[in-house]
Amino acid sequence: METSPAVASPALRRFAWGTLAFNIVVILWGAYVRATGSGAGCGEHWPLCNGEVIPRAKAIETIIEFSHRASSGLAFLAVLVLLVWALRSRTASAHLKRMSILSMVFMVLESGVGASLVLFRLVAENQSMARAYMMSLHLVNTLLLLASITLAARAASGGAPPKLRSGGAVGAVFGAAALGMIVLGVSGAVTALGDTLWPPQSLEHGLSQDFSPTAHLLLRLRIFHPLLAVVVGLLVVAAGWTALALRPSPKQKRWAIVLTALFATQFCAGLLNVVLLAPVWMQMLHLFLADGVWVALILAGGDALSSEAAGAPAPAPQSETAAA
Repeated sequence: METSPAVASPALRRFAWGTLAFNIVVILWGAYVRATGSGAGCGEHWPLCNGEVIPRAKAIETIIEFSHRASSGLAFLAVLVLLVWALRSRTASAHLKRMSILSMVFMVLESGVGASLVLFRLVAENQSMARAYMMSLHLVNTLLLLASITLAARAASGGAPPKLRSGGAVGAVFGAAALGMIVLGVSGAVTALGDTLWPPQSLEHGLSQDFSPTAHLLLRLRIFHPLLAVVVGLLVVAAGWTALALRPSPKQKRWAIVLTALFATQFCAGLLNVVLLAPVWMQMLHLFLADGVWVALILAGGDALSSEAAGAPAPAPQSETAAA
């Protein structure tokens, strides 16, 4: 049983946080692929692009899609390196090793879902509900992947594993906020797909699409996203301040302020996205902020539910020589 989380070597810590940052970049580029309709840029081939390892086609859609596949491949390798490094490191905690394994599992699933979107032609102008279901699955797995990498990076920096079973009210509110973020993310993916397939010509036109009984289901679902955003945002803020009230500390106060600020910023970005009729750059900014809220929520929850936050005495720092 692990009682004193180890701090990984500086190089491993930097690599873990760098892997998290790079995966966020890859996620944003994936959104750009969807928003620009470039998902079919490599045809129906996977992992090859139009039947070639390195495509020679000069079409912009091919360049965008191939660059996303290349960056996704690098992200896969980064998570694999993180896993091998953590398993072989003498300074890596058992928690870091577990989170690295979990990250690899979700990365493999991420690759499989991405390949399915291409092979089943659920890209470009495809308007089927099957595409919406697959994109929702893709989004859920992406959030779980980010959460596992975030916890791995936190563990590499000496973060204790969260104690979920003894979390009490703090665990309940953070769990509700995390579940809400996943549901909100699915709603956002459906909304973004609707904006891509049927871009509104004006704010009035967009509202008429949302309430038209003859509109596609993806458009009629779009109205629920801002309502969910308010409810889930309040849950996220409540999680931060509940942790501060029940387990007060300077760190919990910082997280409460950060979560509140991120929610307010994300909400304003969402309103601006609607008013501007969801331009590509705004969709990417909106997604970036959503990923920021998710990562901050995972880190705040990890700190609030760790053994130290629950009242257990913090372990005395040990040198590598003493630990050996």
